[in-house]
Amino acid sequence: MKTLTFARFSTGRFSLVAAMWLACCSAIAAPEANEGAWLAFGRDPGGSQHSPLAQIDTGNVRKLRQVWTHRSGDFVDAPSPKGSILQATPLQVNGTLYFCTPFNRVFALDAETGRERWVFDPHRADPKSGREALSPPRTMASRCRGVAYWESAATSDAPCQRRIFKNGENARLYALDAETGALCADFGAAKGHPGWASQADYENHGEGIMASSTSPPAVLGDIVIAAMAVNDGIANAKDGIVRAFDARTGELRWEFNPIPPEFRGRSGAANVWSTISVDVANNLVFLPTTSPSTDYYGGGRRFEMPLANAIVALDGATGNVVWSRQVVRHDLFDYDLVGHPLLVDIRRDGRTVQAALLQTKMGWLYGFDRRTGEPLWPIVDREVPASDVPGETAATTQPVPQGMAPFARQTLKREDLFGITPIDTYACRRRFDELRYEGMYTPPSIRGSILFPSALGGGNWGGAAYDPATNSLIIKAENLATVIRVVPKKDSAEDQKPPKDYLTRPLVGTPYRIEGELFNSPLGVPCTPPPWGTLMALDLGSGQPRWQIPLGQIRRAGVTVPKGAGWGSPNVAGPITTAGGLVFIGATMDSKLRALDTRTGKELWSADLPVPGMAVPMTYSVKGKQYVVIAAGGNAQVGTPIGDYLIAYALPD
Repeated sequence: MKTLTFARFSTGRFSLVAAMWLACCSAIAAPEANEGAWLAFGRDPGGSQHSPLAQIDTGNVRKLRQVWTHRSGDFVDAPSPKGSILQATPLQVNGTLYFCTPFNRVFALDAETGRERWVFDPHRADPKSGREALSPPRTMASRCRGVAYWESAATSDAPCQRRIFKNGENARLYALDAETGALCADFGAAKGHPGWASQADYENHGEGIMASSTSPPAVLGDIVIAAMAVNDGIANAKDGIVRAFDARTGELRWEFNPIPPEFRGRSGAANVWSTISVDVANNLVFLPTTSPSTDYYGGGRRFEMPLANAIVALDGATGNVVWSRQVVRHDLFDYDLVGHPLLVDIRRDGRTVQAALLQTKMGWLYGFDRRTGEPLWPIVDREVPASDVPGETAATTQPVPQGMAPFARQTLKREDLFGITPIDTYACRRRFDELRYEGMYTPPSIRGSILFPSALGGGNWGGAAYDPATNSLIIKAENLATVIRVVPKKDSAEDQKPPKDYLTRPLVGTPYRIEGELFNSPLGVPCTPPPWGTLMALDLGSGQPRWQIPLGQIRRAGVTVPKGAGWGSPNVAGPITTAGGLVFIGATMDSKLRALDTRTGKELWSADLPVPGMAVPMTYSVKGKQYVVIAAGGNAQVGTPIGDYLIAYALPD
């Protein structure tokens, strides 16, 4: 029987630059100027994942029907790591949808019909232009979560006045003409590779791979901000540098390195693999940084790195740090920050606050004034368990928010452990007794430790949307524990062994390797009590839940669990909200797209997808008609069926 498998998904200032950007590009910046568009990953630059469209509402959503399906052909139906993962959230601009595939291709579709307008393929030659293939043929599927859009203020018939930017293979950033899909030859030309900028043109320090982020770049005025992925399982990994490039020329404008200069030969990573948000009015770029290398053992980095595991606000003109807040100290848990801070105006204590809301794998929600970094609710230091691994020193305290309810379960009790049968439950309890567990932030150990919430979440990628009508954050959670064991290496040859999966790796350059697995019973069922996946509406004024529901269904031990059982489903990706009073979400393993009432959490409509839709959906309007679109491609790392579908729904004419 196939067991459940999961892996990493892993003082504000108003500058002259921001003023000029607002003056020239207000149609892009202001949602009210183009309510029907979806212009960035989270719709708006601040990533609210909220649409002001209301044609589809609580009264008529049950009439939604599938209106078109597009299939790219870009998928590999195989186990991880060769199988594909489709997590793209399309953009919609001027009647065209733009999205990317696990094969690094970019598609432009007619937003009304789903018909292809153009396709960019870096792995094939272009006979029309004489361009040779930019990269060798794909031998393994990757993932691409989205693209970015930029538009010139000047009106001209010249090519590339509207551009699509995509983080590509080999740490590249491609610039494409939004009208034709052709490479923009002025972008990167000064570096000798017209059509793309390259992170490899600059010093990145450290060792190991350097690849483009699987998440889309972000656009602020006339710059495009791109991050990169690194192998954080190497002691001195490449540094997690974020760079801003001129949107026309590809010239480097600035770079941000989270690793202090004096330690760049000893540690790396702290990169941004997830999405980035920008505050146009205050000309700020918001980064969610990750753990420094190596993620589960920090004996080689026992020094302060305050920009790792931190929300970091950068000046959009210079890349300088305006403010930052670290939310995990000396990370030994792989508690990467998994999504962009939501930059939204919330109501709290009788006033409207410009907020930056940060979800975490720990199930905590942090809130900050996005101009100054001041916490919107208190943060206190909590004493946490010490490490017993030789050579390691865990942080003595961790920063914990007060006054905002956690959105995920955070503690395990022996008596609550789950099993389908009494024998199953007994096996979970016996294993619990053998392992180290002292609550949240229990460090990995040679004995073996339970990590809960795990590196899978709590919160994970794509997981939150703001609803202004109820002043609520709609946020999903995963409630799965993992077992993490630190294993002393016998010799350095173990560094050459490839990782088994995301949780079992050699930790190159350290005395240890890591072994990890889900905390499951012998039947392959989580020992964590259900629900294993939830969706919550968290009132940002009171700090208390408005509602919480089990999210999705799952098949376990050969049985599809009845909906009323409340087990929920492990989940990847997140929700969107609309002014029609609706939450749309896929994310679950039961291959459904759901619409819920934002005020109550009641399910009002669902559609069966051909494979799970583990991507953030989106919605837009063309010629007065509202559509809802989701990428349904499954996820090889989770072990679901795999596909290549982009599916659109709308009300009947």
